[in-house]
Amino acid sequence: MSTVYWIDVREADEYASGHHPQAVNIPYESIGARIGEVTEDKNADIRVYCRTGRRSGIAKDTLNALGFTKVTNEGGIEDVLK
Repeated sequence: MSTVYWIDVREADEYASGHHPQAVNIPYESIGARIGEVTEDKNADIRVYCRTGRRSGIAKDTLNALGFTKVTNEGGIEDVLK
């Protein structure tokens, strides 16, 4: 089974108030510069989420532009924790 990388692209204070148990916090504005902290694998299974899905959509587009092929916008935190 392959590794799934969960990334919470909200701000640090939002992340601190609750997040997916496997998620790391990289705010969406920093995702392009910091994705290497999570994985260098362009085919990695990456799941991004935020509060409503808007910022994670931007993060997904950024990662896709960098060549990451399996990025899923999981929407908002409430969707992820269901």
